Amino acid sequence: MDCQVKRKELLACRSRKGEKMRHKLGIVGFGGMAGWHEKLIRRIDELEIAGVWDIKPSRLAAAEEKGLKACGSLEELLADPQIDMVLVATPNDVHKEIAIAAMEAGKNVVCEKPITLSSTDLKQMRAVSEKTGMFLTVHQNRRWDEDFLTVKKILENGSLGELFCVESRVHGSRGIPGDWRQEKEHGGGMILDWGVHLLDQMLQMFPGVALKRVYASVTNVTNQLVDDGFCAQLYFANGVRAVVEVGTSNFISLPRWYVLGADGTAVIEDWNLKGRIVRASGVDEKDVTPVITAAGLTKTMAPRREDSIYEEPLPKVESDIRDFYRNVMAVIEGREESLIKLDEAARVMRLMEAIVESAQKGQAVSFEE
Repeated sequence: MDCQVKRKELLACRSRKGEKMRHKLGIVGFGGMAGWHEKLIRRIDELEIAGVWDIKPSRLAAAEEKGLKACGSLEELLADPQIDMVLVATPNDVHKEIAIAAMEAGKNVVCEKPITLSSTDLKQMRAVSEKTGMFLTVHQNRRWDEDFLTVKKILENGSLGELFCVESRVHGSRGIPGDWRQEKEHGGGMILDWGVHLLDQMLQMFPGVALKRVYASVTNVTNQLVDDGFCAQLYFANGVRAVVEVGTSNFISLPRWYVLGADGTAVIEDWNLKGRIVRASGVDEKDVTPVITAAGLTKTMAPRREDSIYEEPLPKVESDIRDFYRNVMAVIEGREESLIKLDEAARVMRLMEAIVESAQKGQAVSFEE
């Protein structure tokens, strides 16, 4: 611990002098997501991987093949005085115990999402962070997704008029991956896997706005042990209804985003930001040509005249996911505040718990009323 105190003092001193400090990261759990982190970290000059530990010898061998140091135990990794930051990239059920052990060993912690399995667990982790003075955060990397940032920009612009509905969906057709994500005891299921991302994004859309009620259902099409999909309707205090849906048995996907305002609609079809905005031009349509269907006619659902609407491209927003780790290092050095607050992680955790409760009861539940 004394080494870590001295390191923090050195970081603060170098930060005041404008010097860059090279941080050393230890990885616990070297599966698919850790491999993604490894590739990302190689693109960040001030950060390097100083050690890896995994319970599987095959994964340690995979780390060594990439030129990384394989540790013989978790204790060995945590005892390394060079390492000032630990990434927890294990199955969800052991996030808490590893994060706590790391903080008690004087390491700052980046936890893969979800940060843990329950609000109670998170309170315990926060207490250890406060006691040890170690920084704890969660890797909510989907805050850097450009489709999310583009929708957020549309809402900030107010170009659709008074907003009344935002729909966010992720659809696939292959079911749940055939690993621990299928097992309840390891924190499997789509609410914890994808829901944690989409719910975090939706809450970020309306900062400072209370979420009043939640109504949700889950699906068990391909897996009876954990949810393989869910649909949650969220009712915000500003009058906006949000729909968050994850499906793993959808052979035709609905749009990634669908945003409705009184004066226009925005749609983003996919991850590649294929989409558009259609808005009212202000021209009043007095004479509407009815649409004739096989069994009648309708004026209500007739298309608008071309002179009463106009189409515009999406205001695409670019991002750099390296900014996540840049912020983590800046927080450790005392230069910035964390972009991902533990209060936000706790709110997402409570929301996931409310979704489960609503689905079990088959009724809406109060959230922040």
